[in-house]
Amino acid sequence: MDDTLVVPLEKRLGERYVMLVKQHQHSCSSSAAGPSLGAGGGPALAAVQAQWRFLNNDRVSLAALMEPLMRQGRSALAAQGDSGLGLVVHDWSKVAHAHGSDTLALTHDKDVGYELATALLVSGRDGSPLAPMQMYLKSAAGQMVGTGEHVVGRDTAHIEQVLPTMNASHGWNLRRLVHVIDREADSADHYRQWDGAGEWFLVRADDRRVQWEGQSILISQIDRQMQESGQLQDTREVNYQGRSCRQWIGQTTVTLYRPGKHRVDGRQREVPGRALMLRLVVAQVRDKAGQVLARWWLLSNVPVEQASAETVALWYYWRWRVESYFKLLKSGGQQIEAWQQETAMATARRLLVASMACVLAWNLERDRTPEGRQMAALLVRLSGRQMKRTRSVTASALLAGLFVLLPMLALLEEYGNDPTQLIRLAKATLPYFTSG
Repeated sequence: MDDTLVVPLEKRLGERYVMLVKQHQHSCSSSAAGPSLGAGGGPALAAVQAQWRFLNNDRVSLAALMEPLMRQGRSALAAQGDSGLGLVVHDWSKVAHAHGSDTLALTHDKDVGYELATALLVSGRDGSPLAPMQMYLKSAAGQMVGTGEHVVGRDTAHIEQVLPTMNASHGWNLRRLVHVIDREADSADHYRQWDGAGEWFLVRADDRRVQWEGQSILISQIDRQMQESGQLQDTREVNYQGRSCRQWIGQTTVTLYRPGKHRVDGRQREVPGRALMLRLVVAQVRDKAGQVLARWWLLSNVPVEQASAETVALWYYWRWRVESYFKLLKSGGQQIEAWQQETAMATARRLLVASMACVLAWNLERDRTPEGRQMAALLVRLSGRQMKRTRSVTASALLAGLFVLLPMLALLEEYGNDPTQLIRLAKATLPYFTSG
């Protein structure tokens, strides 16, 4: 682990923070009561007590825990030079959690837990996840606990959380950002708000009515006319559900002219607004026979000179990185839904610690230096994972490998960096496992 990422925070919060990050650098077991201790972690009871005190310490603010994550995001994006824009992917995920005293009903009375809102910074050049820049956890008690300075009410709709995060992003000291959101953000009223605030966005649209070439028309009809007139171009090979397919891309300009809809006092009301001209990017996935297997309708106000239609479609494809992050936090690595913290605040603190471990794994995953590739291959071997032929490294495997490597290094240091002592001990006590 690169301790330089957390040194400023360590000075304020103590060595326990660094130890917790190291303990989260592995793939957890869903049956574990807490993070694994590892070699050199001290007595188990002392470690558990230290973790409890840290996660329930009111002086440990979420903003302070977020600081090294944001610093890493800035550093990683700056390392790419001037090529490409930064993407901020907004998404929400439920976190099933049966141990909290302030959990809320998610889908029904027996499905309880928290709701996690995340703004994940993703490279606009290669789509690699860089770092979460803002997180909020919704519980049953009061307002949402989070890392941003703005207050988010417990009943604030998802789409209403986007503009405050956009405004907050100006204080992140990053280059120009494009905010990428799935279909739940398809709202004419909010498009107008975001464009009026000078923000760039990319949203997957439903089949809405727009103005195109002097007529009022559905997006699905535009898609069909563009396909029939040959305006879609074969751009790249893609993998779709394990099959080799082709992606076809086309773009045009549409105008949103109808009133938007806004929920006021629990009722949908029409909100008149200015005509807003946007780019419509039509993306289709076709098999070898030309059959359309999937399609996206993407609306964006990013200028054409900043990104081609092919790039915009790729940006939306990279939105999936936030889903992979949620998986890494849940079944793919950190097992957040099995944690036993009893409050949203304690869970949020541990979530940020676990996120730092994820960020460190992402750093290794995208390291293309000879040393970086060698280390990644070593960690995958130590993890014991069987990898796909098409993908030799995953963040989850790197976390699992790290938790084998770090105890090994701690043991070697304990034995004076002399492995022969460990070998003699193993041969004396485990003859059947060390013979040959």
